Amino acid sequence: MPARTPLRTALVAALLAVLAGCNSAEEKPGGVTRDEAEALDAAAEMLDKRELPDLPEATVPAQDAPAPAAS
Repeated sequence: MPARTPLRTALVAALLAVLAGCNSAEEKPGGVTRDEAEALDAAAEMLDKRELPDLPEATVPAQDAPAPAAS
């Protein structure tokens, strides 16, 4: 087994430090922070609560489906 050099040890330590910073405890699945997730949840709740206007009644009768063409 090759001996560890100080440079190799320093590079491994730096790599581990960078990787540890990538997975923040504040980040939720999907790559959003806790604040962003709360804002998205609040926006979804507002959309769910809003009242939708009544849909107009259909004035054109439904058409029959076209007959298949003979081949």
